[in-house]
Amino acid sequence: MAKKQHTQQYVQAIQNRKARYEFEILDTLVTGIQLFGSEVKSVRLGKASLSESFAIILRNEVWLENMQITPYEHCHTDQPEAKRSRKLLLHKEEIRKIQTKISEKGLTLVPLKAFFNSKGLLKIELAIAKGKKLYDKRETIKARENQRQMEQIRKQY
Repeated sequence: MAKKQHTQQYVQAIQNRKARYEFEILDTLVTGIQLFGSEVKSVRLGKASLSESFAIILRNEVWLENMQITPYEHCHTDQPEAKRSRKLLLHKEEIRKIQTKISEKGLTLVPLKAFFNSKGLLKIELAIAKGKKLYDKRETIKARENQRQMEQIRKQY
């Protein structure tokens, strides 16, 4: 008998594209995340979104809020909520360091991307970030447009 071939494509990484536009990234770290089995399958299929998500520290634990994971369609058991709070896995010392950095005015924890490491575990890249002002965002757009124009000029010559 011939084996069934899977036609589903797995996603490399899920990006939070708005984060780099909305925030100035000061520092990054990689954390684990606590998920149910069906949630991992959904993330592997790319049915997750980090837009509008953020991390908070409650009772010396780091929690990821507003991460959208669409329920896995082939799971017949109870489905977890799509935007439930998910615990991030960090050592107490790391949490303490993050807490001291965030205690500064205007700093926050923002997830940049979700990816699977070489062992097949889902990891979240977190950033300690500071919100950009409107004029900073305009400068970012200008720099990006200038870079595109320079690339076009290089291609022509």
